[in-house]
Amino acid sequence: MVKVLVSDSIADQGIELLENSGFDVIYTPNATEGELELLVKDINAWVVRSGTQVTSNLLKDAKKLQVIGRAGVGVDNIDIESATACGVIVMNIPDGNTISAAEHTIAMMMSLSRNIQIGHQSLLDGEWNRSTLVGTELRGKCLGVVGLGRIGREVIKRALGLEMDILGYDPYVSKEIFNDENIRVVDLDYLVSESDYITVHVPLTDSTKNLFDLERLSKMKTSARIINIARGGIINELDLVKVLNAKQISGAAIDVFETEPLDKTHPFITAKNILLTPHLGASTIEASEGVAVGICRQVSEFLLEEKLSNPINMPINDLSEMKKITASLDLAKILGSIGSQLATSAIKNISIECFGEINDAKPIAFSYMIGLLQNVTDTRLNFVNVPTIDFV
Repeated sequence: MVKVLVSDSIADQGIELLENSGFDVIYTPNATEGELELLVKDINAWVVRSGTQVTSNLLKDAKKLQVIGRAGVGVDNIDIESATACGVIVMNIPDGNTISAAEHTIAMMMSLSRNIQIGHQSLLDGEWNRSTLVGTELRGKCLGVVGLGRIGREVIKRALGLEMDILGYDPYVSKEIFNDENIRVVDLDYLVSESDYITVHVPLTDSTKNLFDLERLSKMKTSARIINIARGGIINELDLVKVLNAKQISGAAIDVFETEPLDKTHPFITAKNILLTPHLGASTIEASEGVAVGICRQVSEFLLEEKLSNPINMPINDLSEMKKITASLDLAKILGSIGSQLATSAIKNISIECFGEINDAKPIAFSYMIGLLQNVTDTRLNFVNVPTIDFV
């Protein structure tokens, strides 16, 4: 029986979908790494959220694993390079958390502007500090949105309803897709220096790690506030504490951290004018159900029908075209196998010529390579990992 491991908490509807598909579901949301090492040896699919770290050490033992489904958007907890080398497809749900994350951003921004968290705590402490907790309105303020993808654009929709002025920054998005009357797309330094609020919606990569360090944070207005519900590490945590405690900026709202859960000794705990939430950006009933059902359906369809949806590491763009050339792919694989048997020495170069109406010859080449190498390596070869093989 096909076995599916679910190692993070997901909505019951997702589990039910997998079970109704006839799979043996192993649901262990609190498994230790040692337990995972034993479980992965016999699974065909793996469903995770952000809690499980899918490492190269775990992947090397998962000989039967075909697909990893991330119930959410970010895949930084998955070793994509190792998964690709093992021929394991990684899928995600790009849209599942969008609305929840956008709404949480607005909630954090409003809470900061009206000192909600400070007022609440002061009442619990038996104080009545109404005169010292005068807030600011969002109307007319400038919101700087760093990252103009799905979540960033949803935040902008809501901020426009609040009558805020919008600045945007994203080096990978064309300015032409935005209405100049609603948003000005500018460079990052200008956005930082001019915004009253800055909200971050970019993935954590080598180029975005510590994107907001001491130097950049120091360029913000002293009245400005910054919000991060994207990924921990985009804002340098210790540098943020420095500018908050020195009152160089007016506040910060942080939902994500470099190490989670947040340690009670972390400097954020005692920092001034900071609002903290425990990674709640995607924590709504609607989002949890949506990403759980969505990823479980994608995993099920792949295992039962070989249907691919939202693959992260598949080198072929148009998967629908592959089904149209199944006969050609089978022939290429056979020819590759024949080539392997005919070779009398090391193969240094391969030339493949295709004729006809095929728009993309890469699948043909990959299929040939699978046939050529499948009998000379103990690595499971497929369209995911064969393009990455080093022939030196």
